[in-house]
Amino acid sequence: MEFLKTCILRRHACTAVCFWRSQVVQKSSARKISTTSSRSTVMPAWVIDKYGNNEVLRFTQNMMIPIIHYPNEVIIKVHAASVNPIDVNMRSGYGATALNMKRDPLHIRTKGEEFPLTLGRDVSGVVMECGLDVRYFKPGDEVWAAVPPWKQGTLSEFVVVSGNEVSHKPRSLTHTQAASLPYVALTAWSAINKVGGLNDKNCTGKRVLILGASGGVGTFAIQIMKAWDAHVTAVCSRDASELVRKLGADDVLDYKSGNMEEQLKSLKPFDFILDNVGGSTETWALSFLKKWSGATYVTLVTPFLLNMDRLGIADGMLQTGVTVGSKTLKHFWQGVHYRWAFFMASGPYLDDIAQLVDAGKITGRMAKREHDRSKDALEESSNEDSASN
Repeated sequence: MEFLKTCILRRHACTAVCFWRSQVVQKSSARKISTTSSRSTVMPAWVIDKYGNNEVLRFTQNMMIPIIHYPNEVIIKVHAASVNPIDVNMRSGYGATALNMKRDPLHIRTKGEEFPLTLGRDVSGVVMECGLDVRYFKPGDEVWAAVPPWKQGTLSEFVVVSGNEVSHKPRSLTHTQAASLPYVALTAWSAINKVGGLNDKNCTGKRVLILGASGGVGTFAIQIMKAWDAHVTAVCSRDASELVRKLGADDVLDYKSGNMEEQLKSLKPFDFILDNVGGSTETWALSFLKKWSGATYVTLVTPFLLNMDRLGIADGMLQTGVTVGSKTLKHFWQGVHYRWAFFMASGPYLDDIAQLVDAGKITGRMAKREHDRSKDALEESSNEDSASN
């Protein structure tokens, strides 16, 4: 009997020790990441400690290295990151109400606890660590991703993202080129495919109008529409007309050369309109859609975040719902569809985009242009801030 008790106790002790060791190994492995110092728990990053102009940007060497909190997360060592207009707007506090609600839905934290906040949405780099449920990636994989704006950004040495937000980087692009694409590509993909319902099987011969065609989303949209055999009419300024033609646009209209409505009246109606401009364009753009044929107008310029910043969460959401609902019904009875679209982080969508890039359907020329635009974004913002002060 004593021998049996001893065996049982030893077995329980062994189980407890093994369980304790497995936890320690998992916890320590999340910290075994190669940095400038083998024992470092901090990293360099660009952060803000409050909202404001460019002077709130701060470079620090002491940002904590992110760790894996959920089994579907991966840690990426950043090789390249880029700056988008959303980063410049977030620096100024745009969307803070909605984004803080997403970060802390139960309102447990006090105001300002999102700081220090790292900006940057695009990343291209190498996987350093994977959560237990990650099956499609392993340490050493070259990947790219677009990080949702409520998460810590990519202007740092490491970033943690969900596995379903990551994709293998296109083999034909460098890290610098790849880092210029994910956010604008996914924004365009969301508008065209998820909201607009277009894909490679139903797009052939469709007439597409892209307003604001020379921007990041517009240049990507041209290429994806041409890859799916649509007829694309691009609206941009004259100095960008050569670019959009090289990207595949069939017709190019200069919005500075005269009345835009008069220029469009000479063309056949469209099956799909993507609006990257907003403002007064939606008051006349929908009249150029084919009536009662399933034609759709999708705008990426919406008052959703501004409503919540201005009115608060409840009233802002109510105002947003009333606005989009009334416009949708109004245009439905006129025979066309009216939709809003937003950026959507998606690894599977990036998989499809990577295939198009490697197949040459989306060119490196656009990636280089976006890289140049990314480098200039904060500088332009800085000049605007200086002029306003």
